[in-house]
Amino acid sequence: MHSIGEMARASGLSVSALRFYDGADVLVPAAVDPTTGYRWYDPQQIVPARMVAGLRRVGMPLAEISQAVAAQRCDPAAVRRLLDAHLRRLEDGLADARRELSRVRDLLDHDETPIATRLTLTGAELAATIDAVRFAIGRDPELPMLNAVWCEVGPETLRLVATDRFRLAVAESAIGQVTGPPAHLLVPATLIDQLRELLIEDEPVELVLTPTVITVELPRHRLAMPTLEHDFPDYRRLLGDRLGGRFGTSGGQQVTVDAPALRAALAPEVAPTVVREHNGVRYDVAILTVNETGGLTVVDGAGLDLDQSGYVGVNGDFLLDALGASGQGQLVLELDGPINPLAIRLPADEGTFSVLMPVRLS
Repeated sequence: MHSIGEMARASGLSVSALRFYDGADVLVPAAVDPTTGYRWYDPQQIVPARMVAGLRRVGMPLAEISQAVAAQRCDPAAVRRLLDAHLRRLEDGLADARRELSRVRDLLDHDETPIATRLTLTGAELAATIDAVRFAIGRDPELPMLNAVWCEVGPETLRLVATDRFRLAVAESAIGQVTGPPAHLLVPATLIDQLRELLIEDEPVELVLTPTVITVELPRHRLAMPTLEHDFPDYRRLLGDRLGGRFGTSGGQQVTVDAPALRAALAPEVAPTVVREHNGVRYDVAILTVNETGGLTVVDGAGLDLDQSGYVGVNGDFLLDALGASGQGQLVLELDGPINPLAIRLPADEGTFSVLMPVRLS
């Protein structure tokens, strides 16, 4: 057996990293001394530990590292699929970085006047896009980059992204014509809320974006506000294939649900939930599972063996917020085990969806 220090030297992981992966149930020691708490590792754990170290260095998400370690011996083909999917994400990220650097070079080649990007859409289209992400905007004053909406303008699409670290929402709207280069900027939540109140369904809205200012031109109003200079989280890394509309590629179960019926099933008097606490705030956890007929069931957490697989726990209020933002009709939920995010989307719109981080049940 190897001590944690010996394991660190053999694997390339630090002692603190080994403790972290133990706590995350990714690389659990073979034995723990009940008196001293010292961790001891089996020699056969060196190869999985080196795998963790390598995947960590290339930025693979924790959930996928866990899957790779679990499947290392029993399903090497599944591990190779995970590696291929992550490599595609890295290649996509490199392509995005090349575009951004090219844009920066263009700015250097021109004069100091910012190059504006202009686009026009209707008030109804912009309102629907805002409503789909507004619920996920963060409120922590110590994280100002989350008290905002990330805005991306491509050749044909306006994309808005919001997250508070526990949930994330993405919404896309098709735009007919864009002039200027692709734009990426962080818009304060205060401007988003002001703009939403002014939108009228059939009226045109013109957005003028520069790296430092966003201007909104309405028939009877004009808003202009500096953008935020903070770095927005790398949401692409979390979403992976889902960002390209490739739902179901991770092997998760997709279930079509009726939104009003699911909201009714989430009522505490119908399905009592497990209570958890985070930073002194108590909240209900909704426990979901796919039943024998392929439908979604909200289960009663009382007396449930929470260590069993097949159950997914999410913050009940967050789930209700996501359902409300998604609409009144049918929705598709993608459940991919107890440690992967739960995805919620419209059946015919894979560019607008939300994900909720799971809550550990055991």
